[in-house]
Amino acid sequence: MRAWTELFRVSALFSVPGDALAGAAAVGRSPGRGTALAIGASLCLYEAGMALNDWADREEDAVDRPHRPIPSGRISPSAALGAAGALTAAGLALAARAGRPALAVATGLAATVWAYDLHLKHTKAGPAAMAAARSLDLLLGATATATSYAGTGPGPRAPRPMRLGAVPPTGPDNVARAAGPARSPLAALPAALVLGAHTYGVTAVSRHEAQGGSTAVPLAVLATTTALAAAVLATHQRQRPGEPARPGPAATAPGSSYRPDHPHHSTAPSMLDLGAPLPGTYRPGHHPTAPALPDLGAPQPGTYRPGHHPHRPTAPALTPLLLTAFTGAYLRTAGPPLLHAALNPSPPLTQRAVGGGIRAMIPLQAALAARAGAPGSGLAVMALVPLARSLARKVSPT
Repeated sequence: MRAWTELFRVSALFSVPGDALAGAAAVGRSPGRGTALAIGASLCLYEAGMALNDWADREEDAVDRPHRPIPSGRISPSAALGAAGALTAAGLALAARAGRPALAVATGLAATVWAYDLHLKHTKAGPAAMAAARSLDLLLGATATATSYAGTGPGPRAPRPMRLGAVPPTGPDNVARAAGPARSPLAALPAALVLGAHTYGVTAVSRHEAQGGSTAVPLAVLATTTALAAAVLATHQRQRPGEPARPGPAATAPGSSYRPDHPHHSTAPSMLDLGAPLPGTYRPGHHPTAPALPDLGAPQPGTYRPGHHPHRPTAPALTPLLLTAFTGAYLRTAGPPLLHAALNPSPPLTQRAVGGGIRAMIPLQAALAARAGAPGSGLAVMALVPLARSLARKVSPT
């Protein structure tokens, strides 16, 4: 078991689920069945790449890393290659369950993984291939989630109509994310490029982890890391082209149809429309031009509602704070090891920089999810950080 955990580098597995969660957030959907299938497929393909990597490098590892499972004789080359093939097939099967579009992306991801391990890794195209694999992994999550909600593949059942007077979910990931068509998976492309750029830098540093000796590469990657963090924070402030302005927390409460700036809500209800809602009440299916039955149980403005705290920060107000915290954690995880490797490019410090870059993917994924309006997904991803750090002390991710 110890040999297989080393072969699979299980401590690096925690950097995988955040790809699918960030992809789901990018298409404007909460995680669902398609997202879970994408996570499963990603984990299988990631571990297939780890096993295939050691199989392809078995002769090189016999010289530079004789303690690795294959050179040390603890795992046979045929067993490692068989595991890579079986995990690849399992990953593609899970992706197929999420729909044909997800299978197409997963097939491209699997082809990139095998091409990298068998040939591209030792060429100048190696970092670009690894970056493409990580970007495709995020797009796999976006595609599987969007396909599942669009109804073109296996997905969750359509939600039941809400009963009269019911209050819709108001969690941080349900605000303005429960209705309407999902965005195209191409909406996740900017996030995929950010994650791919980070992966490119980590892979470039890893090419020197056995012999060390490079100062320029860690410095360049450190500058890239800083630029990526600034880009994530800056793009959060910009409004997407063609997207209507989002009302602030004071203008619209989550789950409420009342809008002070709406022409039908800016004045008192007409005497002819006896069913018009009072300001601040929620009425599913109400249209200002169609009378409806009065909702006698709806809370009136200024009345006490259990669980309501008018001064508690809402999800939209917390999102910038979480985004800043996640981005700061990204810089804190990746930056110092890169600086140390630049000052002393020895193999141990270079390997530590690579490990820090792998773990830094987790807060970066959380930041991308929060930037897309899913702070709950970002918090779920960040919960993996202590697990990854603890396991990395026992099994090296590099």
